[in-house]
Amino acid sequence: MSYPVVAVIDIGSNSIKVLVATKRFDGRIEALKAHTIDARISAGISQSEPRLSEDGMTRGLAAIRDLLAIAAPFAPAHTVLVATSAVRDAANGSEFRDRVRAATGHAIRILSGDEEAELIGRGLTCDPALADLRNFYVFDLGGGSLECLSFRDRHIEQELSLKLGCVRMTEKFIRDPQAPLESTACTALALHVRDTIKRSGFRFNLPDGEAVFTGGTFTTVRAIKAALHGVRLEDTEPIVSTATLHELLDEIGPLTLDERKQIPGMPAARADVFTAALVTVVAVAEFGLFERFHHSLYNLRWGLAAQTLNRLRTAD
Repeated sequence: MSYPVVAVIDIGSNSIKVLVATKRFDGRIEALKAHTIDARISAGISQSEPRLSEDGMTRGLAAIRDLLAIAAPFAPAHTVLVATSAVRDAANGSEFRDRVRAATGHAIRILSGDEEAELIGRGLTCDPALADLRNFYVFDLGGGSLECLSFRDRHIEQELSLKLGCVRMTEKFIRDPQAPLESTACTALALHVRDTIKRSGFRFNLPDGEAVFTGGTFTTVRAIKAALHGVRLEDTEPIVSTATLHELLDEIGPLTLDERKQIPGMPAARADVFTAALVTVVAVAEFGLFERFHHSLYNLRWGLAAQTLNRLRTAD
């Protein structure tokens, strides 16, 4: 008996992504198509009353239409649209949702921070490369927020969402994203990350706990490594040491935005927020005393695909 196909569109602060997936007979989720569009709908997210700009909403709607068109040939039985920090926090988020529904016929489900973290965790458990991990931490860095989870015996023990996304941190701490990273900004941002985690009450208490990172920052780190060695991203080592992150930050920090855009493997649309993202990741590593991170591409979209497929099967 064949399983249905589902499409998940994740409307993030920095990028909008689609995953078209089904379930194999062995129970594993299989990706049929995945695509990402850097739409950056979250400009201004660090303001006291964030609002989605007209340009941001226009870019977002265009990206959603393109991703729906990419998914259409697979004839998904169900299509899910979800939004996270940018739309969740925006004073005019409902206006964007209304525009999308009027233009596409699809409603957007706004995920709470806890729901986002839980679905990221569910997605991680779909990754066969992490099947042997029992006790581990998961961090997912987006444009608006940082999701933090801990798994004990592969069950979620803690989950929380912190407003530490790379777009938000760039706007808050980087005075001129086109200039080299200032040491004072780097120090202030790192201190803010450590203080926010400390005040959140997130506990680093797992026995032999490994750390997993998902999101575009680590994908970019591996893409840069892949370009350097002339291989595909999939062929690079999925375990990234904290020392490697420090070295990359030391190399990229002194560069201007134009120079960062010229780095092989660097997505031009992420070059302005990449330094703040690296500072955030390094601060997490230092606070949690992590010497390395496992990188996984299985995140929120995979968790939603698994949830939706299970519901469809239950309904049958």
